[in-house]
Amino acid sequence: MGFLRYFYSMALNLPTFYKRTGSAIVFAIIMLAGLLWNQWSFLTLVCLIEFLCYKEFITLVKKIYPGISWPLWLTVAYSLLGILLLLPVNGILSSMKGNEPENQNFLMLASFSWKALPIIPVISFMGALLIKKDALYALLLSFLGMLYITLPMLSLLFMHHTNFVIPLALILMIWTNDTMAYLVGSFIGRTPFSAISPKKTWEGTIGGAILTIAGAAAYGYFSHQFPSIKMIDWMALALCAAVAGTIGDLMESKLKRMANVKDSGAIMPGHGGALDRFDSLLVAAPFAAMYVWWCM
Repeated sequence: MGFLRYFYSMALNLPTFYKRTGSAIVFAIIMLAGLLWNQWSFLTLVCLIEFLCYKEFITLVKKIYPGISWPLWLTVAYSLLGILLLLPVNGILSSMKGNEPENQNFLMLASFSWKALPIIPVISFMGALLIKKDALYALLLSFLGMLYITLPMLSLLFMHHTNFVIPLALILMIWTNDTMAYLVGSFIGRTPFSAISPKKTWEGTIGGAILTIAGAAAYGYFSHQFPSIKMIDWMALALCAAVAGTIGDLMESKLKRMANVKDSGAIMPGHGGALDRFDSLLVAAPFAAMYVWWCM
């Protein structure tokens, strides 16, 4: 009955359904093009996610701490700093692949950004110190926000250069976990999981994780398209997507609750902002990268 009620309610809101479906299709096309086209498209996608998520994070923090002086140049400086961190790491990882003719452009970008990298923290610290005392709090929050957003993007770059399919698989596992958790929770969910996100239930959360890991295990067992990735590896990545991804979703929900907003932004009509779309990935990616680094 819950399943029928869901589709019946969607039929009564066809404009909302079309808007959400249309923006989801555009989002999926952009994601797949960035993930699968080539290394330049992946770098562009990662930099775009970095910029959009950091911008929305700063918007949330400003609402959480409205009394702090927050100069515009500080947001711009640390948005640029995050991207300047991505470029040299991407260049180094690319050069390690040994494909020199294609990697010369990466190395040039890496060299330029590496030289410019130290300038921004020094100048921003001096500027914040000279403007107002509480601007130092904004500087600290900007730096923490950069770690929150940039570290996962660096993790995605590392995993992509290890095997291009890993970031794609991780994102698909996160989407699978979200979908399965929603469906299981809709049918048998009774026990609230967290006060931060009242709609989540223990039954849905555990059921989504089990089904995601089981699906990854089945793929690893029956498919041999990527022989270097074993079944246990697929299962470990699915575990990162389910557990760390859920924590990431709760963290972003907590930020929105503190800021007293429903969505982090409005870049996707009917779906919210970039942080709403990538909140799980921001926590799952570093854990998945650690597994890839240590165990694969």
